[in-house]
Amino acid sequence: MAKKKQNKRNNQRVFLVILSILTVLFLIAVGIKVFRISKEKNNELTAYDTRNIDLMSQHRDKIFGIDISQYQGKINWKKVKTINHIYPIDFVYVRATMGKNGFDKSFEKNWKAAKEHGFRRGVYHYYRPNENSDLQILNFIPKVSLEPGDLPPVLDIEDLPTTQSMENLKKGLKKWLDEIEKYYGVKPILYSSDKYYADLLQKDFPDHQVWIANYNFWVNDLKDHWLIWQFSEKGTVEGIDEKVDLNIFNGNLYDLENLTVKDTIY
Repeated sequence: MAKKKQNKRNNQRVFLVILSILTVLFLIAVGIKVFRISKEKNNELTAYDTRNIDLMSQHRDKIFGIDISQYQGKINWKKVKTINHIYPIDFVYVRATMGKNGFDKSFEKNWKAAKEHGFRRGVYHYYRPNENSDLQILNFIPKVSLEPGDLPPVLDIEDLPTTQSMENLKKGLKKWLDEIEKYYGVKPILYSSDKYYADLLQKDFPDHQVWIANYNFWVNDLKDHWLIWQFSEKGTVEGIDEKVDLNIFNGNLYDLENLTVKDTIY
């Protein structure tokens, strides 16, 4: 009987030791996770989020949007509502195509989800300056259908050509813009960086509204000719794990509605 009691006590001690070890390991794991989350939030809020929130607070009379591509990964669209849990997202631009044969692998899913979750949506093409403009047009049109309420297509040009002159690049850009306008019945928007547009495009494309990327912390307001200002590439949006481009539309919801497509174009 004494031996049985001793064995029982030993088993209880072993059980308690194992339980204690598991408890300690669990608490360590929880602590590490909490530390990581806290560290990430503190790091993000120190510069980019603080700047973004402050800037948006200065433009409460305007509306805000995001633009996304496959680089944002899998998006939980049910959670996508606000920037930094404060400012509503009123429009979403989605990348569709790149160059003569590139296709964003998340386009169809994001394009459909943006509409299903009530966002005013738009689509953009990333223009590759060394590739043929006709082929880039043929890459875009078969993949993009527009419906009433969608925003105008956007041509994104950011890089300089290396295999052709700047003048030939401008001819290619003009052809893309003209053909897309003919097909969809709405004038496309031209996207570029502030310097690229001012130095190389402004004189040659005076009739196109522009979407300008400028992340300078010292710039606090839109220029009059900016239709949309992409003011940050480090935005925080719940439902999107990766950083997001943030944009201010230079107007109100009524102005945005006036830009939208009126007819369905397949």
